[in-house]
Amino acid sequence: MKRRVVLAFAFLIAAGAAAGAADAPAADASRVVGPPHGGPLQGPELDRRLEEVGALLRCPVCQGLSVTDSPSGMARNMRDEVRFLLAAGYDGEQVLSYFEHSYGEFVRLKPPLRGLNWVVWFAPLFGLLVGGGMVVRVLRAPRAPAGAAEPGLPRT
Repeated sequence: MKRRVVLAFAFLIAAGAAAGAADAPAADASRVVGPPHGGPLQGPELDRRLEEVGALLRCPVCQGLSVTDSPSGMARNMRDEVRFLLAAGYDGEQVLSYFEHSYGEFVRLKPPLRGLNWVVWFAPLFGLLVGGGMVVRVLRAPRAPAGAAEPGLPRT
């Protein structure tokens, strides 16, 4: 009898630990990004949102691919976590913020415009405008007539 009670108690502890581990991402997410902003998702809507949000997250293993496109085990784990968070009611921005908190801003394939990211986003545009201005200036510069001699050289 005593052995059955001990086994039952051990089973209850193990079941509680497993339930707590299954709920860990949601508890961790609520600590990091607050309570869910949306309602729980399921079915085709959950799959659609999973594709959208997964396409915005970079796989830490295959850094050139999103977690939606990556075949790595890490990407599969991240997709499962995204699915769990979306199903719990977290919106896309909350999920991205949650992963950014864990992996840094590099995990986003399209980083937001804040801080030093402004330079990264607008430096190519600035370089293009400066280069275009230089080309226009060179093309509009006055040119010497074809028969004119260089200054300082005698005419023949």
